[in-house]
Amino acid sequence: MIAPAPPPLEPGSAPLPGTASSESAAVTSLRRVAHTDAASGRLANAAASLERALRIEPRNARLWQELARVRLMQGDYEQAESIAARSSTWAGNDERLRAENWRLIAQAREARGDAEGARAALQAANRQR
Repeated sequence: MIAPAPPPLEPGSAPLPGTASSESAAVTSLRRVAHTDAASGRLANAAASLERALRIEPRNARLWQELARVRLMQGDYEQAESIAARSSTWAGNDERLRAENWRLIAQAREARGDAEGARAALQAANRQR
């Protein structure tokens, strides 16, 4: 079994380097609403808030990753994988973010029954360190 990806940042927690600290106030607010909604099981609302934030900051790799995590929680494994890959395109040199994306991809693949693809994704995650 693949270890679960880390949960999204909790409201009030410290931002990851190079991400939330450079976000606009509107994006930070939408992110907080999304975290609250996700924690309460309102996944559609969480996704909608993240999508609104992405309309403001479409190159924010962390937002893409959080949307991928919500899609994974919703059971939309193909979307989760696709969105995590998109996050990596905006991740720049952030190896930690890329590794987390590979772990999300591994979880999505495993959930779809693609054990070999999941193993390959985990290997890619381990190479990011």
